Parts: sequence; C-alpha cells; structure tokens
Amino acid sequence: MDAQLQPTDEGRKAYLSHIAPFGVWMAIMTFLDVPQIPPAWRYAIQTVVCSLLLLALRPWRWYGRASVRHLPLAFAVGVGVFALWVGPELPWTKAHCPTLHAIYMRFCAVQPWFPAPALPKIWPFAPETCGWGLTLVKLFGTSVTIAACEELFWRGFVYRWMIGDKFWRVDLGLFQPLMFALVCLVFGLEHSQWLAGIGAGLAFGWVLLRTRDIAAAIVCHGVTNFLLGLYILATGDYHFW
Repeated sequence: MDAQLQPTDEGRKAYLSHIAPFGVWMAIMTFLDVPQIPPAWRYAIQTVVCSLLLLALRPWRWYGRASVRHLPLAFAVGVGVFALWVGPELPWTKAHCPTLHAIYMRFCAVQPWFPAPALPKIWPFAPETCGWGLTLVKLFGTSVTIAACEELFWRGFVYRWMIGDKFWRVDLGLFQPLMFALVCLVFGLEHSQWLAGIGAGLAFGWVLLRTRDIAAAIVCHGVTNFLLGLYILATGDYHFW
C-alpha cells in the first residue's frame, strides 16, 4: 500500500483497482455483443483491455505478499472444482447415473428460469472457426484475466465491502456466513452452469479464508478454468465456453 496516500485517495484507488477491471469486462461483453464483431474478437478485446487495466491499477498492492506454500491447496481445489464442473455432464455419468444426469441437464446445466439457448451451428471459439491464435487468447483470458478480475471483485471487494466500510482493511480470513453465502450465490448465478458456479464460489471463497492469500484464490480459479479449457479443446465440448 502506498504510504503517502491520504485516506480518501487511498479509498478511491482501492475501489477503482478492484471494480474497474471486472466492470470494464462486463461492459465490453455487453456493449460489443453485436453481429459486426465476432465473439472471438470481442473476447480478445476484453482480455487485452482488462489485462492492461490490471497491470495499470495494480490491485495486488492492497494485499500482502503471496505465498508459494499455498499453491498445493490452490491447485488441488482448482482440480476439484473442474471435476465438479464437468462431471455431471460426462458421458460416463449419463451411462451410469442417468437420473442424476437428466436432472442436472434439465435444471442445472442451464439457468431454468430463462429459455434454453439455441446451440450455435458453428462454435465461435473453436480453432477451425476463429483460428488457433484467438482460441489461445480465449484460453488465456479465462485462465488468467477473468480469474483475476472475478476474484478481486467478488471476494477481494464485494465480500469484504459487505462486512466493513473500508473493505481493503478487512481481514481476508474473516468469515461472515450470510455475506459469504450471498456472494457465492450471486457468483454462481453469473454462470450458465449455476449450481457448479455456486460450488466454485464456495470453494474459491474457502481457499481465500483458509490462506488469507488472494493470489491463492486467483490461482485456484485459474487452474479450474485452464483445465476446463484443455478439456474443451480435447473433446470439442465447446458449450462450456
């Protein structure tokens, strides 16, 4: 934290550095969702702009030094969330647990309160559609940029802001059950696979509470998204993207 900052300036910069990257990501996703801009190019714009914002705003300065000793836990939980995300939709689950698979696909694989989206005839992020360059940008954006933006926003900012006015001074390990549950719920509903999203929010939040290290939560989130991306590229199951 910059020692010369006055409290008002300190607060303004803390808010900006946590909110702006995720806010700009959502704004680009919303306002550039037009037929003239292919989804892969829109995602590349989101990734580049928000990566540069993170580098410019340096939100990590509001946190202590990241610890390598938290990486094993972050990796393990990230792998577990990946399994949670894809497991209910696997062909193995359909063959061996057909009822579970059917219920999940009906109510949890898409948000049931909205009409089921029509599957595209051409998957926009497949390399045969947009080229390997943009596909790899998509993989980087999901694994690094949005993982950092979401963790800094939802767990670095929103959760702690709900607990205390000067959120950047709230202990990362402080557990408030109601606030924790609300953030996990909203985070989950942000995703089409809403139930897996809630589970992911619980897991990423637990890692942050357990380690008091925002970098561990970001790594955990990034591992999940990276493995999901590799799974998509290996299987062609692009509906996850």
